[in-house]
Amino acid sequence: MSQLAEPESSSVTVRAAAKINLHLAVGPVRDDGFHPLETVYQAIGLYDDVTVTDGPQWSVHVAADAGIDLGSVPEGDDNIAIRAGRALTAHHGLGLTAEIEIHKGIPVAGGMAGGSADAAATLVALDRLWGLETSDEDLLAIAAELGSDVPFALIGGTAVGSGRGEVVRSVPDTSQLWWLVVPHEIGLSTPGVYRHFDVLAERGAVTPADPKVPSDLLDALEVGEPIGYLLSNDLEPAAYDLRPDLAELRARLEELGAEAVLLSGSGPTQLALFEDVDLARDAAARLTGLGILHWLAPAPVAGCHVIELL
Repeated sequence: MSQLAEPESSSVTVRAAAKINLHLAVGPVRDDGFHPLETVYQAIGLYDDVTVTDGPQWSVHVAADAGIDLGSVPEGDDNIAIRAGRALTAHHGLGLTAEIEIHKGIPVAGGMAGGSADAAATLVALDRLWGLETSDEDLLAIAAELGSDVPFALIGGTAVGSGRGEVVRSVPDTSQLWWLVVPHEIGLSTPGVYRHFDVLAERGAVTPADPKVPSDLLDALEVGEPIGYLLSNDLEPAAYDLRPDLAELRARLEELGAEAVLLSGSGPTQLALFEDVDLARDAAARLTGLGILHWLAPAPVAGCHVIELL
């Protein structure tokens, strides 16, 4: 993450990547209502760009690439980017405010942590704009208070997440992957999926255990070996039970020759893995011919970084 401190720019733009979960192990619900997690995050090449400038009060404006629905994205104080800005100024005991412009290239409500990416990018951008020199440790702590996926959005690459997912540790990854990202026009509520996971657990349809990350997945990532057969997501049974229609799309993606098809987090976005870029592009072209909205993204990619200073 960027740590340069000179407050010599009037505008800073930071780019943040979408996240996927290569492995998502979910434990039994705790007394506080959260589930213990062990996950392997990977940042992929779909991006939100966040631009900050000094302003007389906190404000946020959101625009998006074609195909991204902004209907559920708030533009007031409820937007996580403003919450991130307030958290950063509170940490430093400052009364500064800013105008925040977000251009979204990450699908909304698709299980890819676009809101978390915006929060992380806002932290990095404001830290640079105001020359605050916030330590990496403090930025990660602030990020963890904002949401479980925000710390990973800061660091990017590939990482193991534990706790609620907010405790992150980067891991070596020499893989060169291509992900075909296929959203769905009807979203899935993350809390709703977790609640249904608990319902399935009560019925005995799923059996949550102490979550763990398999060492063979980490070993394969480190040396760049195939990982398709090692991918898993404990939330898939709950998501597919809530939305049986997603199974049809999954089957279609499997027919395209993907090495694996995975639900992104709590869904409904689905991910088709390719390790050959030509096969990935051919599959993308076939989806285009079918009129199915999709994006093709490389992975892994870097976390938050400054792309423009004015």
